[in-house]
Amino acid sequence: MTPTTAVPSKKKQRWSWYLYDFGNSAYAAVVLLAVYSAYFKSEVVGGAQGTFLWGLSVGIAMLVVALVSPILGALADYAGSKKRFLFFYTAMACVFTASLFFVTKGAVVAGMALFILAEIGYRSAQVFYNSLLPEIASDEEIGRVSGNGWAIGSAGGVVCLVIVLALIQLVGGGLTVRLTLVFTALYFAIFAVPIFLWLKESPAVGKLPSGTSLLSLPFKRIAETVRAVRHYREFGKFMLAFLVYNDGILMTLSFAAIMGTVLFGMEQKELILFMILVQITSVPGAFVMGWVTDRLGARSSLLLSLSAMIGAVLWLYFNRSITGFYMIGALAGFALTGVQSVSRAMVGMLAPEGRSAEFYGFFAFAGRTSSFIGPTIFGIIAARMAIVFQNRGLLDLAAEQAGQRTAILSIVAFLLVGGLLLLFVNEKAGRKAVES
Repeated sequence: MTPTTAVPSKKKQRWSWYLYDFGNSAYAAVVLLAVYSAYFKSEVVGGAQGTFLWGLSVGIAMLVVALVSPILGALADYAGSKKRFLFFYTAMACVFTASLFFVTKGAVVAGMALFILAEIGYRSAQVFYNSLLPEIASDEEIGRVSGNGWAIGSAGGVVCLVIVLALIQLVGGGLTVRLTLVFTALYFAIFAVPIFLWLKESPAVGKLPSGTSLLSLPFKRIAETVRAVRHYREFGKFMLAFLVYNDGILMTLSFAAIMGTVLFGMEQKELILFMILVQITSVPGAFVMGWVTDRLGARSSLLLSLSAMIGAVLWLYFNRSITGFYMIGALAGFALTGVQSVSRAMVGMLAPEGRSAEFYGFFAFAGRTSSFIGPTIFGIIAARMAIVFQNRGLLDLAAEQAGQRTAILSIVAFLLVGGLLLLFVNEKAGRKAVES
């Protein structure tokens, strides 16, 4: 992490940023989407209780990140230490992802604890990774660069999933499934290396103000940002909308594999193929929406992507075939990365110069706070409604399926309300406030 005397070219710095996404998408694809979530629900716990505990685990991790991110973001901006924090949390994510190898059937507490630690590392690292975006892209190209990063990252998830599928197909067994988690950690770590070698971070702001310590500085900067929201009103309105619609996005991601298992009886190999399809369609989704953002604006791009997501989730509620589930996955993959990539770019557009990590910290705070609520609500609804349907005479599997379909409607609600709130955001006014 020691800077070299020769400053890498802008192109090289961008590729180091892209390659990090190429690596960390493997974590999302394998741990969150295709392998560990289904393994934890079905093998480690089992039944509707597995869905509830998975939602609780995701929620706890998100809450921790929500509380810590704004503080660390403010400190990183001032000290010029975004890469140091990125390195720490990336290492944390990789180490605890590899440790999931030791989670076996019945090891519920260990399975939750190790996943929560890996998830905290992964989500916290994203705060500092995202905050480096303004270092490599101007306002005019930030939508395209963010979209490129998400598309290349999605391709990284596809590559990792193909390798994982080959391992499971050729060898098989629970041991192989657990070994894929070690492989994923190594994959993430390898592709994270270039960003620490090639990307040049802006220097520290300067000396501490009189009467301020490193301990008190983050809280002072956060208080200033809260007061500044009156000036950056559009950023505040965007955060409110993001807090709500991001809930629906992450609920979909957190429970996709579990829904495939419960609703359509998909096995591990089928789940991986499904997630490969989602990742493949997300590549053009990120490129296309990055292009649309630079031409129509971020808000219009977000509304288009959210409309597609609402359609996909409603389709899922009524769908009864595994073929339809694959088609829904293709549509959702295209729309998901559009929402996520454009949201990330919009923060960069609305953040004042020199305070990107701080504003991305609040971006993470909004997202992780909502994520604590959303997965927990989904898990509670699915589990409680399964009991209700059992009491009405349905068999266990049918009751669990009915409970999950009911919970799907909560995803629609979050996406719809978030989209409506987004209509009140004036993107042009927000950009003007940053420039003034």
